[in-house]
Amino acid sequence: MSYLKLIAVGLLAVLLGGCPQNTIPDPDPTDTTYGGDSGATTGGMSGDDPYGGDAIPDPFAGELQMVIYFDFDSSEVRPQDQDTVARHAMELGNNMRATVRLEGHADERGSREYNIGLGERRSQAVRQMLMLQGVSASQISTVSFGEERPASFGNSEADYAQNRRVEFKYIN
Repeated sequence: MSYLKLIAVGLLAVLLGGCPQNTIPDPDPTDTTYGGDSGATTGGMSGDDPYGGDAIPDPFAGELQMVIYFDFDSSEVRPQDQDTVARHAMELGNNMRATVRLEGHADERGSREYNIGLGERRSQAVRQMLMLQGVSASQISTVSFGEERPASFGNSEADYAQNRRVEFKYIN
């Protein structure tokens, strides 16, 4: 009887070991430009987006800011960025087929788990502002990268300030 159990367990292990695993690959950092329309890139994923659609060029490049920044350990949208969020809400309201992914980021201070949560709170705060201004929830998705995708590699306050952000990514 024990030989039968051993054979069954071995057969099960062979069958499960041969099954393909459905894992999502860890994405490379996406193309991010902060100085307007300079064309500078930091590498990319060649248009494929593992988070729900193909990334398209910024529809408002040069006209509308695609990144808003946050104060240290805060998920409150700053007063100077509220107009930017309102302009995105207006654009999304005028085009019901447009969708946006809000990518929350944090600087490297704090634990990895805390920073993932902080990035999520930041993207949710922007989402809430967009929805209060009439944007449909189906047009908005959120993701938090925490400290994993820094915009600036350094240890100064200016570097940290560039990493505390939410990026607007318009997708198909």
